[in-house]
Amino acid sequence: MYPEELVKPMRDELINAGFKALYSATDVENAIVKKGTTLVMVNSVCGCAAGTARPGAIASLRADKTPDNLTTVFAGVEKESTQKAREFMIPFPASSPAIALFKDGNLVHMLERHHIEGRSAQMIAQNLAAAYEEHC
Repeated sequence: MYPEELVKPMRDELINAGFKALYSATDVENAIVKKGTTLVMVNSVCGCAAGTARPGAIASLRADKTPDNLTTVFAGVEKESTQKAREFMIPFPASSPAIALFKDGNLVHMLERHHIEGRSAQMIAQNLAAAYEEHC
């Protein structure tokens, strides 16, 4: 577990962009099963989360189409909600950071850490925007 004073600015970066932090398994279940589209950002303290994943997810919101619901869990901090979110992301292995798009409760697009690491925020935003265009 990371101390709250360390993760708060990282969590707030997404919250300030319109993401809702999910803290419990019930929060995750309720968010993902909503009608429409839900983006789940598995946040992390790692450099690729700070350098490309969070900025890319935020930049993707400038696309013409965007998800109905924006949510985030924090790996290494919010164990219960992160575990539940990862259950919905099966068959993909646990990964952080990660970004998943759900439509009517079904996983329709997934960016794992290996899709994020070494990519620019712009590339991540473009990838997500293409998924929004198809599914939102």
